[in-house]
Amino acid sequence: MPGARGVTTGSGPVEVARLGGMWRVTRPWHPGLRPYLRSYVGYWEAVATPYEARLVPTGRATVLISLAEPFSQVRRLGVPDAGSGNIGSLVVGLEDRPAICTHPGGQEAIRVEFTPLGAYRLFGLPMSALTNLAVGMGDVLGPEARVLVERMAATPDWAARFDLLDAALLARLEYGPQPTPEVARAWQVLADSAGAVPIARIAAEVGWTQGYLTRRFAQQIGLTPKASARVLRFHHAVALLSRGATSLTEISTACGFYDQAHLNREFRAIAGTTPGQMLASRRVEGAMALSMSAHLSKTASAAGL
Repeated sequence: MPGARGVTTGSGPVEVARLGGMWRVTRPWHPGLRPYLRSYVGYWEAVATPYEARLVPTGRATVLISLAEPFSQVRRLGVPDAGSGNIGSLVVGLEDRPAICTHPGGQEAIRVEFTPLGAYRLFGLPMSALTNLAVGMGDVLGPEARVLVERMAATPDWAARFDLLDAALLARLEYGPQPTPEVARAWQVLADSAGAVPIARIAAEVGWTQGYLTRRFAQQIGLTPKASARVLRFHHAVALLSRGATSLTEISTACGFYDQAHLNREFRAIAGTTPGQMLASRRVEGAMALSMSAHLSKTASAAGL
């Protein structure tokens, strides 16, 4: 396959596919990781090209293993002094506002998305400490994370890279903190309803006061129940938009927005864009391409965090 490299099968079948301007690498998830994951993919640029992309909230936490060039910056919009500076492998907590990432080109990485409670168990710290932040991976997972990245970068074989990462994640998850059952239930109800169930009803269901639920939920999820519901409604609207729902009015009704104006305001606040702009954008691996070098086809896309 032209452009493919390091794709021996290792401990499982590895699939490589060209998607826009990226090569994308996947294989079946390890059974021990499945309860905690929402996405797990490797990728590299077909042509090294500087780019800028917008990251939008997803209701998930992200670990990005950088195997080549680091990001020039990850900057959270609406947060003073929120630029990361030059940053390679990193952790991103739950978000309720967009960020802009810039890269000089030559990106090669593995991007893993976790459920909020999976991330809580993996990171072993209050998720509220990572809300709307992009933090160096070693600062969250310790110096062994830097050793892991170096080992992964030293091998060109993607199956071996996945094996190394799987082993490290499984070992850490085995001893991570268990989420509180009430928080786990509250998150499940919110996620299953795409943020539509009133917070007071969820608090009553788990047997806590709304204030106590808010505090414990924010600690283990990273956002309050109310903020989480907003992000989940937004994510539901994006999914409907991507599937070709017939009108913004129908999307607004299906997602629990008051009207189309409310929908537009939420897109502006959470993603820094409009529904129409998002629909028109090219999105790969969790990012909307904002700008790329002029010689790159407009149909190609940069892969973000």
